[in-house]
Amino acid sequence: MSEYHIPVLLKESVDALPANPAGVFADATFGGGGHSREILSRLGRQGRLLAFDLDSDAGLNAPDDPRFTLIHNNFRFIYHYTLQLAPEGLDGVLADLGVSSHQFDTAERGFSFRFNAPLDMRMNVQGGKTAADIVNSYTQEELEKVFKLYGEADNAARLAELTVRARAVAPILTTDDLDNALAPALPSFREHKQLSKIYQALRIEVNGEMRNLEKFLSGAAASLKKGGRLAVISYHSLEDRMV
Repeated sequence: MSEYHIPVLLKESVDALPANPAGVFADATFGGGGHSREILSRLGRQGRLLAFDLDSDAGLNAPDDPRFTLIHNNFRFIYHYTLQLAPEGLDGVLADLGVSSHQFDTAERGFSFRFNAPLDMRMNVQGGKTAADIVNSYTQEELEKVFKLYGEADNAARLAELTVRARAVAPILTTDDLDNALAPALPSFREHKQLSKIYQALRIEVNGEMRNLEKFLSGAAASLKKGGRLAVISYHSLEDRMV
């Protein structure tokens, strides 16, 4: 677990949930299982924990515990699964948004510009469009919207123009292809900061993160018992505002 993802605000986020050893809780973003294990450590025999993760790699971290159920699906469906598995409602829900360190550090997943790898970025590698699909098929106007809305890039129009120009010569298939295509718009003194925004924008679009977060927040609220509590760890302004 520690090599897969080191959870942040571990004690603080779990402390924010109601203290009920016999309660039913949900970890909406299982990842390496750090938050789940902390919740389980505070539950008694009657307590239960549901956990969600789209990434099939996360299943390798699942604890062998009869109180624990791992659901390989998007956390946007939390209310659906609550009705099925915990119709009495949830006492608390925890979500640690964004990408796990495992996903960032696994080169072939294409989440990071630190490695030259296929431009993928899918949290669920079983299907769906990749970042390469987006940069090679979206119109210039659509790319500009993605870079501006999800990356909050001031030069979104220029980035979109360079992307379209580069793919006209050869498909953009790897992280290096993308970095090279956008290089003329990346100031050397903050190149990494700009690339972080671009990769964030593409990752959010690939995985539908903002739409999923909106569905999750409403579903989590509907899933909680009276007096239940939702604890969310977020990392950038787009998530912050919605939460």
